[in-house]
Amino acid sequence: MMQDVRAILLDIEGTTTPIAFVHDVLFSYAREHVREFLAANSVSEDIALLREEHAVDVKEGRNPPPDLAAYVEWLISLDRKSTSLKSLQGKIWRQGYIEGTLKSQVFADVAPAFARWRERGLRISIFSSGSVLAQQLLFAHTEAGDLTPFIDSYFDTTVGKKGEAESYRRIAESLSLEVNEILFISDVTAELAAATEAGLQSVLSIRAGNAPQPGADNFTMIRSFDEVA
Repeated sequence: MMQDVRAILLDIEGTTTPIAFVHDVLFSYAREHVREFLAANSVSEDIALLREEHAVDVKEGRNPPPDLAAYVEWLISLDRKSTSLKSLQGKIWRQGYIEGTLKSQVFADVAPAFARWRERGLRISIFSSGSVLAQQLLFAHTEAGDLTPFIDSYFDTTVGKKGEAESYRRIAESLSLEVNEILFISDVTAELAAATEAGLQSVLSIRAGNAPQPGADNFTMIRSFDEVA
């Protein structure tokens, strides 16, 4: 599994972090606080992008709510992988982390694995549909402590969609590595297929609460980072 690997690229939801935490805690927090956050903060760039996205939804007949806050709540309910939504959510979560009302969760094997990989000289990067800010906040405020010193790079949808091979080629280029020197771990086989097409080594994360994945047998499976030497 680790042949020629110089860097490990990790998904978050269902890989480092329980899916339930993302959906039941983070998404709920953003939904509950979006209205007051928009009223109290200037986020003009996010708002402009959200209005553009809203116009597309109207044009394509999806009947989105006309009110901006209600529209954001609607997008959250759809779990849309929207760069503007993820950017706004990250800012809302930052407020929660700063106030101490949010504390993020990672699986028990994550922090020890990060330390072990770093000791072996492996680089650790994150690729998530959540914004880079949201990723940094999550790993900075875990119940296991601040894990950001272990993480070299963060990538979000500004590099491309997670289901497209070109995204992984761009990440390899950004890391100045050959594609086969990167091991990608995710709970979604469509993402693993795209990474494999790009030339990365790919492993399927099997965690409690993860949905069954089509084509899972095509990939090496792990149930803990302890299995990644």
